[in-house]
Amino acid sequence: MASTQTNTDLSAAVAPAAGSVLISLTPLAQDAFDTTLANLALAFPGENVLVATPDLAPQLSAGGPLRLLPYTPTVISSSPWILTAADYLNTFKLAQENHASSCILLGAESQSLHPEAIRNLARGASSTDLTVARYELGPREGLVNSAILYPVTRALFAARPRYPLAIDLGLSLRMAERLAMTAQRYTASGQTDSFIWPVAEAATANYTMTEVEIGTRTLPQPAAADLNALLSQITGSLFADVDAKANFWQRARVSQSTPPLITLSSPAEAPPDIASMLDSFRLAYTNLQAIWSLVLPPNSLLGLKKLAITQPENFRMPDNLWARIVYDFLLAYRLRTINRGHLLGALTPLYLAWVASHLNLVSSGMAPEKHIQDLAAAFEADKPYLVSRWRWPDRFNP
Repeated sequence: MASTQTNTDLSAAVAPAAGSVLISLTPLAQDAFDTTLANLALAFPGENVLVATPDLAPQLSAGGPLRLLPYTPTVISSSPWILTAADYLNTFKLAQENHASSCILLGAESQSLHPEAIRNLARGASSTDLTVARYELGPREGLVNSAILYPVTRALFAARPRYPLAIDLGLSLRMAERLAMTAQRYTASGQTDSFIWPVAEAATANYTMTEVEIGTRTLPQPAAADLNALLSQITGSLFADVDAKANFWQRARVSQSTPPLITLSSPAEAPPDIASMLDSFRLAYTNLQAIWSLVLPPNSLLGLKKLAITQPENFRMPDNLWARIVYDFLLAYRLRTINRGHLLGALTPLYLAWVASHLNLVSSGMAPEKHIQDLAAAFEADKPYLVSRWRWPDRFNP
């Protein structure tokens, strides 16, 4: 994703809004750019809309209501599939310079967004500090989010947006400024590809937030096919953010109620191919005992031992076991129990075991979303364990 480093003074007061919404786009090919502009015109008929795009993008024809704001990227992100620190910094800078009233950030593949979805993001941004997209994904998509990002965010920050690292967001000016100030700490040291967690930022600032249904959307995929590297990058960033905000989430909080599920069951699917996932888990169970035993308590190790000898068709990882595993890895990350790279790498086969279990449940007829909501509830129920171990790391050690 194209990004620009800047030394903008973020302590300066935001200029009075002139009423226009700023739409921040990523670099797009000619056809994708044309489709996105057409969708923006349909989303905002007859309205003045500012469209920020890299200056190498195709030029906008004159006479329309969309006003093009080209900018020159000085840093090209190596993570074009996700919003990074510099993107938030650029967006606030452009909004401040052009007196925009609110901001919409649209991630890569934005040409696949329906005009109504874009309009809904803008409506949210006009009255709420943070508006987060909720995507309609298949039962085998977005599983890192479902297994870790969503339940951890919901349990610790009492915030329920289903995709806390969404790539399509609506921001009030003060939310855009807060994200930019957080991002500036990274960009000042050259970490322009660092992730920012908008939901956690909004929660700690006591800002309002909501989510809007986006429906189907083409989601960009990371260039690297290495699951271990990708999972380490995402979970490492999440764990670091949780560590930085510990004073906030350790206080007791109650999250908003969950909207009722429309579907509580789903047709049984063909048995998933989980053999390679279970092979990875069982191999790790043999080879990673030394690492796991430094991170996980005896009860969790016993649960993994039982799973290691379970037949594939009966493979089920209890929700409370997975919640405890994630929390203990988070604690080990904070305490630097072992090298953080090795630690996060040791989480990958456990994640694959969770995925295998989830797919087995879905193939048996359980609605995917019901399982994810049950999982998040297990993370919420086990939060006191994390808080206790965070404050007294050795309390539960033999």
